[in-house]
Amino acid sequence: MAKVTIEDGYRPSDDEPFMNERQREYFRRKLLSWKSEILREAQDTLTALQSENENHPDLADRASSETDRSIELRARDRQRKLTSKIDAALARLEDGSYGFCEETGEPISLKRLDARPIATLSLEAQERHERRERVYRDD
Repeated sequence: MAKVTIEDGYRPSDDEPFMNERQREYFRRKLLSWKSEILREAQDTLTALQSENENHPDLADRASSETDRSIELRARDRQRKLTSKIDAALARLEDGSYGFCEETGEPISLKRLDARPIATLSLEAQERHERRERVYRDD
């Protein structure tokens, strides 16, 4: 497969064929960059947690430190789950299903994919899903 070049400033457009090679490469790069950023932040968190001084003689300082650590670890767990969604999106790019709604099979808008590159549902399908979720949650 020939290497696709993406010029700086390229944005996928509705004027070109949906999920052509340039668009797939654009989203692949976007996903890989996002994943790299998350992994870098996770490493920074790990480094900070390892180097943090655990000697807090004041009980309030110790409690505050534990709360901060707990919040940070919860955020990292959410980001760990996000990396698996990014990996799944990269796999969909490879198998050709990326950019198409899992529910309807219709293309997901480029605007939505650009804003949320891990999206698996079109905006309409996502709204239906959220409405159903709200209905069942209220019971």
